[in-house]
Formats: sequence, C-alpha cells, structure tokens
Amino acid sequence: MLKGKTAVVGVCGGIAAYKAVEVVSRLKKLGLDVNVIMTKNATEFVNSLTFRSISANPVTIGMFDNPLTWDIGHISLAKKADFIVVVPATANIIGKVAGGIADDMLSTTIMATHAPVIFVPAMNHNMYENPIVQSNIEKLKNLGYVFMEPDSGLMACGTTGRGRLPEPSDIVEYIVDFFESKNINSYKDADFSDEKKDLKDLNILVTAGPTREAIDPVRYITNHSSGKMGYAIAQCSLKRGAKVKLISGPVNIPVPFGAEVENVTSAQQMHQKVMESYKDYDILIMVAAVADYRCEEVSQNKIKKSQEEMTIKLVKNPDIAKELGKVKGNRILVGFSAETDDMEENALKKLESKNMDMIVANDVTQEGAGFSTDTNIVKIIRGKEYIKSLPLMDKIKVADNILDEILLIKNTRGC
Repeated sequence: MLKGKTAVVGVCGGIAAYKAVEVVSRLKKLGLDVNVIMTKNATEFVNSLTFRSISANPVTIGMFDNPLTWDIGHISLAKKADFIVVVPATANIIGKVAGGIADDMLSTTIMATHAPVIFVPAMNHNMYENPIVQSNIEKLKNLGYVFMEPDSGLMACGTTGRGRLPEPSDIVEYIVDFFESKNINSYKDADFSDEKKDLKDLNILVTAGPTREAIDPVRYITNHSSGKMGYAIAQCSLKRGAKVKLISGPVNIPVPFGAEVENVTSAQQMHQKVMESYKDYDILIMVAAVADYRCEEVSQNKIKKSQEEMTIKLVKNPDIAKELGKVKGNRILVGFSAETDDMEENALKKLESKNMDMIVANDVTQEGAGFSTDTNIVKIIRGKEYIKSLPLMDKIKVADNILDEILLIKNTRGC
C-alpha cells in the first residue's frame, strides 16, 4: 500500500545513524520515493553520498544550501511527504519539536507538514529515561506524533539499557503496520472541514486487547484477543473529533494517530489504570478481553517439568466493567460480550448485572466474527426491547455504528 508514496527520512546525529542507511534501502525496495534530510551532526557519522546513492534523490542538509529546485526546501518536502520518519531521533530533535523550535531543515520540515511524523528514538539509556526527555515524548504523543519504542541491550557507550535503535527491518515493519491500519492519503494536505466531528469536546476512554496473567517468568495465561476492535473504536473516535485515551493490553498494532495510550499487561494493571482515569472521561468503552482469573501464586523461577500433572490455583480478577457500573454517575458505559452460545441471553445478563448502558455481543464461533479478524458480526444491545443486528462488516464500520448508538444514548439523555 506504500508503493508510489513519498517518505521523508530525517537522520540525526547519533552513532545509530548508520542503521538509517538500511531503513532507507528497505523503504526504497518497497517502491517509495525516499527523500533524506540530515542534520549537520548526522554527517559526522554517515556521509550524505551514501544516502544519495541509495535513495536516488538529493540529500538535504543545510537551511541555506543552494536549492536544486525553485521550491522552498522545507515547504516542498513538508508538502510532498506522505509521512516523515526520524531515525535515529535524538533527545535534541525531540526537545526541539516539543518546544516549537525550528532552527534547521529537519525541525522546520516537521513543523510545516500535515503528514504523520514517526520518531524512532535512540540514545543512552540514562538520557532516554531522563524525566525531561520522557516529558517531551509524552507531550508529542498527546499532540498526535507517533513513537516507536526503542530496544534494550548493549549500547555503543558500553552500558546496557533501553534506548537502542530497533533493527531496520523492525522499523520498516512498524511503518508498514502503522499505515495498514489507516488510509495514508487522509493525512497528506488533509482538509478535515467536511468530516463528521460529532464527538468533538467528548473524552472517550477505551480498553483494548488481551491481558496476560503470569504463571512464572516464562509462562502466562491469556486469550486470543488481537485488540483490533478496540483500536478501531479509538481510531474512529479520534476521526470524529473526540479526545481518546487507550488503555491497551499486549498487542501488535500501531497506536491510532492522536490517541493517548497506556500499555498494561495484567488484569490488575488494567483495573488500576482504568479506575485512576475514568473520572476524566464522558464515555467508557470496555472492549478489552480481560482475564477472569489469575494465578494465586506466581513462581519467581521457571517451573520445571517434573510430574505428569501440574495444578495451578486461580483466583478471580476484578471485574472492571462491574466496578465502573457502580461509580459511573452520568457517564455512558459500554461493554463487550464475546460468546460461543446463548449470545443474547448472556449479553443481557451482563448488561443488567454490570449497570452498563449498552453492550456489543458477538458469537466468536461465526466465520468473520472471531478474534484476530478484520471483520465482525455483532448485535448492539441496550435492553430486551432494543437489539440491533449488524451484518458482516469491517471493524472500522462496526466501530462507527457503535459510536452512532452511543450518540443516540447521549442525545436522549441530554448529557
């Protein structure tokens, strides 16, 4: 889907700059028109001729270099870019953009673009964990900039920690996955004036994905949830003007552009984050497939295979939706019910017992409605007298239908 698109690769001054050469090569092999902007410090690590040879395009460095075309450099690149990826992204460039500073070609181009900007940080682990750097990253995430998490491991400085640049193949895979979840054309020079913004001024909290309940440091209990439905709801909510917070279990999906995200692993962690956050939100949409049980005891060491049978004692996890039902006040609470039999009956029981305003039910045994699919077949239930059946459709369309129903509830209440 990226073939024929234009990528601008920003290369900053760090030892990991050499890996950007392979990123450019891989993007070029995918059929993209790749344009490289190097900071002056980056040229101390990699010669611009290398990028020019691989990208088959001129490399831009200085703000006042002799132009190769009549276009103003940063405006030209900002307009033609379908996306910008900064690799490696240093603390310096992150701080500049967060502070609104545009004093070189790369920072100026980032400021002037409507295209998505993906930062791939790489720096010493102490620098990466510095609260100022983390604050800048969070600020940019909240403004809609995208960050790929750095790897952990041995660094050029001889220390070990989080801050290594991911492998080029992983970076390119991340970029491809990011754009598979959205229409890249919707960002370039976008005019959003005609889009439906009926969720403007609403704050929406969405949970998504599975949870993992540890058995020992190696094993865990989980389920088949991919997170696609929850992420689709977050994406559609953003498109329709809402402010969205996504509390996500472990998934392999790029974060929707513009969402604030908190990553969790276990049901208890998700419970804690939801209960800390819900008061700031008007609509609570609980899509996550939260494990009902966890291990009573988690072994600190790997359990060795010694007997034919092994017994694990499970205890109940907190029921997040049920607890929200007790304290939601005038907020709209929406739940999900994945069933294999008696779908409507089971969903109605959950709707009532958890004091939810609406529940979305699906039969995961139906083809096209199970986990990890891009489609779904659901019933939207607000009570015995209000059950709306949706046919097989893309999860993005399902999400829009769910949001339409939520708006009906909101407008009926006048809240």
